[in-house]
Amino acid sequence: METEGRVPRPALPAGGEGPGADSHLAAGALGTARGPLLAAAEVLALDDEEDDLEVFSKDASLTELNSFSPSVPISPSSMINQYKFEDGPELRDLFITVDDPESHITAIETFITYRVVTKTTRGEFDSSEYEVRRRYQDFLWLKSKLEEAHPTLIISPLPEKFIMKGMVERFSDEFIETRRKALHKFLNRIADHPTLTFNEDFKIFLTAQAWELSSHKKQGPGLLSRMGQTVRAVASSVRGAVKNRPEMFTEMNNYVETFSQKINLLDKIAHRIYKEERDYCNEMKEYGPIHTLWSASEDAIGDSLKGLAGCIECCCRATERRMAGLSEHLLPMLHEYILYSEILMGVLKRRDQIQGELDSKVDALANKKTEKDLFSEEIGKLEDKVERANNALKADWDRWKQNMQWDMRSTFTNVAENNLRYYEECLATWESFLASQTVDLRVDEDSEDRP
Repeated sequence: METEGRVPRPALPAGGEGPGADSHLAAGALGTARGPLLAAAEVLALDDEEDDLEVFSKDASLTELNSFSPSVPISPSSMINQYKFEDGPELRDLFITVDDPESHITAIETFITYRVVTKTTRGEFDSSEYEVRRRYQDFLWLKSKLEEAHPTLIISPLPEKFIMKGMVERFSDEFIETRRKALHKFLNRIADHPTLTFNEDFKIFLTAQAWELSSHKKQGPGLLSRMGQTVRAVASSVRGAVKNRPEMFTEMNNYVETFSQKINLLDKIAHRIYKEERDYCNEMKEYGPIHTLWSASEDAIGDSLKGLAGCIECCCRATERRMAGLSEHLLPMLHEYILYSEILMGVLKRRDQIQGELDSKVDALANKKTEKDLFSEEIGKLEDKVERANNALKADWDRWKQNMQWDMRSTFTNVAENNLRYYEECLATWESFLASQTVDLRVDEDSEDRP
């Protein structure tokens, strides 16, 4: 799913914002490891049981999805073969690439830096191209500055600092490449955001040399300012539920809770399927060579046994390619949206904190007759702040949902195409083997009929 950047996309149908099964994830039915993984669908619904996944309906809008060019010819009757994506014109003026990871070992720590190359035609940049090196902590700093400046905008997630569940070893090539792709996507999502892309800290991150960035970091808010922010956040969290929260944001909160449950369950099922695929592939790697060894002791059926071994080896390679597709596309996308669900909850909480601050001032004004003018002025400023926060979140919410639906559609369609190629390749392999055995059998029968 890694791309140089996200181009403008056609408007997608907005999903429901409520907590029910009508949340619009473009997904499909998950099967067993040896069966089809996913079938494209517009509405996804999960029962309480972890292993149950129902598709309630299929939307005709999926005919807009893109077709891929498989190595094995796709059946003409395949509906997936007719899907097309229609991108809008290229309008981007900021292109970012994260590549060339490099290890650094010091007496204190070991860390990785990544090259960040930026190309732009924007007038506010002094040059059209920049090249800097950044470590993971710099990305964390950028994300925190964006959240500080835009508390109710949905900022793309960063990969976790430490690898989860010991799936890959830290600093291994696999881990570094997975992180590089995630960091690349993080910066390009910011670059494509209509507001975040013009953030000054983002510009400094892309253009400043290491010593300049380090100096800029030290110019952050002072200790007293940070303490004040912490006190306000704690006070807001202690107050409990916001009294005057608009219904729209209550629905958003319910939607995120349901979305989080579904995406976590999808991730769990996908990992189980991947594990079953891996076990199946390992079994085939043991199964094939047995036929080759067996053929050495069987003159009459030796060629047939060798043919079986070749078919199994071919299917094993096809399975490995399908597993690679899952690990490179489906699993990272699901994990990204697990992190997004956490980010969305944080954004909604920050909106509630702003609302709570306004509510507390309104209550204080009602209880105090003195300093009425001062309180009225503060309330007016807070009302403006709440309105700006609400408008920012509403606009970003719609934008995020469109991007989410696009990512889900494209990823699940990719998985479906990979499955289709896999089964047709395996089918062609075994049909070719059976055809050769039929010819050999006919030749033997003809030779026996001769006098």
